[in-house]
Parts: sequence; structure tokens; C-alpha cells
Amino acid sequence: MKGNPALDKNTVEFVTVAAEYIVFIGNSGEKEKEEFLDVLSKLLPLLYLKASMLPDTAPDGFYLEESVTEPEYDSVRSTLRAVLSDDDDYLEVFVEDMKYSDTPVVKSVSEDLADIYQALKNFIASYRSGLEEVMNEALSVCAEGFRTYWGQVLVNTLRAVHSARYRQDNDLEPGFYS
Repeated sequence: MKGNPALDKNTVEFVTVAAEYIVFIGNSGEKEKEEFLDVLSKLLPLLYLKASMLPDTAPDGFYLEESVTEPEYDSVRSTLRAVLSDDDDYLEVFVEDMKYSDTPVVKSVSEDLADIYQALKNFIASYRSGLEEVMNEALSVCAEGFRTYWGQVLVNTLRAVHSARYRQDNDLEPGFYS
């Protein structure tokens, strides 16, 4: 690959979508649930697509500051939980614990979205430094996180968001839908 991976066209497009996600989640308390679910049902697939197109990079081992504090994470999560209300919990099947469990594993959309928010906001904060080494390290860490954690979290959450979004249109009762 020629040039700086942090300035690659696919990286720049991912940065744009990631920044949009951060702003959207940060302003989620101002949204009605129906509008929130509608936008999220479109934003999550776009985020997944753009993350899947990131260039391969190798980490250099630079230390990256985490910009999302625990109080900020908790605030985002609780705001999302309030917006989602009875559509926050969903049954998860793609977790290791399911193999050994006789009962369903319940996950939280708000926690999943907050986890993605944390990964992306930490990435954006480092990327905005403008320092090539830091930008490349942030890209490497974010891409690895996508492959090993938050990419799967995103698609699992999208299933729950889809169910809640289209159940709203059909006036179905809230609850556990898979």
C-alpha cells in the first residue's frame, strides 16, 4: 500500500461516519425513540461497512490516551437506556456463555452502543492529533477492535435495533425478539 494508511480514502470515509456516530449518540437524549431507532438502523450498517474497508495496518506500540472517562461512558449508557426504555434488552446467541447455559443470555443495546461509542471516540480523539504515528496507531487499534470485538457487537445490536424499529411500525408489543 502506498502512502499513509491514516490518510487513505477508506480511512477518511470511516472517520467521517465514526464522527457522525459519536455526535448522534452524544445527542441521543434529544431524540424520540422512533427517530432514534430509524437513524440508528441506517447508521450502524454504514459504520460496519466503512470499518470493514479500513486498510490493514500494524500497531507500532504507541500508548494512546483514552478520551472517554468512566463517568462519560456511564452517562451515555444511561441516556441511551432511557431513550430505548423497554427496547433496551435483547436475547443474545453469539456469546461464548451460550454454549454452557440453559437460560438465554440477555444483553443491553445501550451498553453495546456505549461500547462502540467509547471505541470510536477514543479513536477519533487520537486521530485528530494530526501526528502520523499516533493516527496510524489509532487506526490499527480501532481496526483490531472492530475485528475482535465491537464489529460483532455492532451486528448483534443491529438485530435488536431492527426488531425494535420495525416492531414500532407494526404496533407490536415490546419485549424479547430475536
